Amino acid sequence: MRPIILGTAALALTAGIALAASHSMTVRMGTEGAYPPYNFINDNGEVDGFERELGDELCKRAELTCEWVTNEWDSIIPNLVSGNYDTIIAGMSITDERDEVIDFTQSYFPPDPSVYVALSDDIDVNSAVVAAQTGTIQASHVASTGATLVEFATPDETIAAVRNGEADVVLADKGFLEPIVNESGGELVIVGGDVMLGDGIGVGVRESDAELKAKFDAAIASVKEDGTLNTLIAKWFDGMDGGY
Repeated sequence: MRPIILGTAALALTAGIALAASHSMTVRMGTEGAYPPYNFINDNGEVDGFERELGDELCKRAELTCEWVTNEWDSIIPNLVSGNYDTIIAGMSITDERDEVIDFTQSYFPPDPSVYVALSDDIDVNSAVVAAQTGTIQASHVASTGATLVEFATPDETIAAVRNGEADVVLADKGFLEPIVNESGGELVIVGGDVMLGDGIGVGVRESDAELKAKFDAAIASVKEDGTLNTLIAKWFDGMDGGY
């Protein structure tokens, strides 16, 4: 994640926007809409997926009216900070680096293993050309190894890069890659074992929106306690037991 530097005027503007949002009954939920099964755009042009269903349930329990907004991944944090929407619910892993810029609720998804996927399992991932989405924990991980990192703006482009030979292998969340491997008819394979990165996935909010964060924290605790969250995880992630 690139560092974000805000001047005094921008901070003041952000604080004003955040204050207005906290007194509004309508909360704009920001997501990418391109990372199934977490979030995607369905045939009706609407945001769909695990996070849409979970987000609507959280808003119901928090007694908030929520509207869904899509934003490209590489600017999703800056546009939260600048007030284009009020939350990020987009498969975003909680990391110390991101937490310096925004706040996170408690996690609503446990740390999702990352996996490498290629056309052949005869790949040394530590010396290969590895595709990853820009601004992700996977891109940061690849950059810390001896591999050559090639970054792309969207998840679909990372898969295409492997298929067309631009990259030897892709690294992304297992929940995203595993269905693609299963549907590839043997074209794509998982290379090696799981790679554990991040501290789970949470809702991102502006640092000034403590009241909104508290509402979502309470709602997340509620769906964990009554089993709703585990049911949704099992539904969208091919029988995964959830872990909460």
